[in-house]
Amino acid sequence: MALNLGDVVPDFQAETTEGPISFHQWLGDSWGVLFSHPKNFTPVCTTELGEAAKLKPEFDKRGVKIIGLSVDQLTNHDGWVKDIKDATGAQLNFPLIADHDKKVANLYGMIHPNASDTTTVRSVFVIGPDKKLKLSLTYPASTGRNFDEILRVIDSLQLTAKFSVATPVNWEKGEDVIIVPSVSDEAAKEKFPGGWKTVKPYLRVVPQPGSN
Repeated sequence: MALNLGDVVPDFQAETTEGPISFHQWLGDSWGVLFSHPKNFTPVCTTELGEAAKLKPEFDKRGVKIIGLSVDQLTNHDGWVKDIKDATGAQLNFPLIADHDKKVANLYGMIHPNASDTTTVRSVFVIGPDKKLKLSLTYPASTGRNFDEILRVIDSLQLTAKFSVATPVNWEKGEDVIIVPSVSDEAAKEKFPGGWKTVKPYLRVVPQPGSN
């Protein structure tokens, strides 16, 4: 199943390191990040889960719940959690789904047969409070994810969901943004009374709203 941006993400029930969950209920009114791992006791995944645990306060500040998934048995998760702490110094502080039957992996299209028909690719799904897919990223099993980039994208998604702006290339939180073309100059005067810089008629740059 291919998930497209704007789709309501599938609900599911699963066993996790923090007990059974029903995904939509677990998300509640929060933003969420669901990210998959090919299997337990793999080197790249170990580094990723450690980094995600270290960055959890940053996700918390943004009102984002994070949850991992591995195509493995729940009984194997405890041993892996210990390895993650030994290897990275970080204690796992978010749920890790045991998807040994690949139910969730198949539901979300995490297995790409031409890459591997038995393990997941490194999928990332950012989900809004409306349960709709806001962003998806797919990495090959050999390449670890950049969680700083995931946080940067979440900053952009949350900002652009609230204001009539888009974020330019390489944008970081606090930097100037772009007024979306659908907002006329007249409407922009009300939304952005401090004014803006017109680079091109379709490219109007304004300080990030709400940054003061």
